[in-house]
Amino acid sequence: MTTTPIAEPVTGRQALGDLDEPIQALAQFYRAFNNRDLALMADNWDNADDVAMDNPLGGIVRGWPEIRAVYERIFSGRGRVQVEFHDYTVHRHGDVFYAVGRERGTYEAADLKLELAIRTSRVFRRVNNRWRQAHHHGSIDDPRLLDTYRRAVR
Repeated sequence: MTTTPIAEPVTGRQALGDLDEPIQALAQFYRAFNNRDLALMADNWDNADDVAMDNPLGGIVRGWPEIRAVYERIFSGRGRVQVEFHDYTVHRHGDVFYAVGRERGTYEAADLKLELAIRTSRVFRRVNNRWRQAHHHGSIDDPRLLDTYRRAVR
């Protein structure tokens, strides 16, 4: 297994280049998320039944159709969420890699701006010779921020 600490934040603004590299698969996800690009998001996630996401907005959901519904709700909401991945490491073992770190960013609506701080892990696996996301877990430590963010997005 190889572990790589990365100093540069992943924003999604990076050139996607070779999606064979783990960092590029992460960049693809953040590009899809920050640009509200559901087609690119679908390309980033594996569509198998065993994929799962557990985050403060969607709870635990399984399978691409349920995960897609969470992103549709976020992308079509009144506010805009922008995040970047930082303070992270990438761990690769064969046909699986996982990234563990933090997201920072903002949620902005007409009447509200929140500074977000989210602990995040993402697991990718090789599917047809490319990385596809199979699991995401995110959590917000600050209970007041979590409550305000949930109410704002709903």
